[in-house]
Amino acid sequence: MKLKISDPSTGMTKMVVVEDENRLRSFMDRRISDEVEGDSIGDEYKGYVFKITGGQDKSGFAMKQGVAAATRVRLLLARGSLGFQVWRGREGERRRKSVRGCIVGSDLSVLCLTVVKKGESELPGITDTVKPRTHGPKRASKIRKLFNLSKEDDVRKYVIKREKKVAKGKTVLKGIRVQRLITPDRLRRKRRVAKRSEERKRASKAAKAQYNSAFAKKSEKKETTH
Repeated sequence: MKLKISDPSTGMTKMVVVEDENRLRSFMDRRISDEVEGDSIGDEYKGYVFKITGGQDKSGFAMKQGVAAATRVRLLLARGSLGFQVWRGREGERRRKSVRGCIVGSDLSVLCLTVVKKGESELPGITDTVKPRTHGPKRASKIRKLFNLSKEDDVRKYVIKREKKVAKGKTVLKGIRVQRLITPDRLRRKRRVAKRSEERKRASKAAKAQYNSAFAKKSEKKETTH
């Protein structure tokens, strides 16, 4: 079985082949999202704790969370769910598709793991190397949360940029456009919209008062004539 181990803190992923199935006994009959100690895999994994995030069987069918089975089953799935791509079919259509249950078994070919707790030694290609992030959050509040910024800091200076080749031998730094960014221009437009709304309300109230007074005068004139 192959173990696809990834470390979110470094951004690295590595495929490890384990020939001896006895070393994987601690993963058997476990489910997706369970945390398992990695001591049984080998001495280099001593102290590590892994979280099961998914996998595939030998035919390529992916494990689906919530399906309490250690075999392949056929389910009626909606578009966009695991096993039924969103670009297939029509809107509202459901199809019966085959998916693998969420319980780990010996029929799996790949098991996806995530490092939850780091052990004593470094894992080559996983924890000893840090891969720089090529994409970051777009929303201003999430950028502040990522870099622990205050509201006074300019989030545009903390946008994660990546190199992009635009011509032969020429590269430029490309970054995202910050969403939900509160700038002085945005505040000025907001005040202008609020001012126009208040002016319309006052004009509407004045027109209503003028109509009511004219209607009252007309009613009094009718009463006096009759």
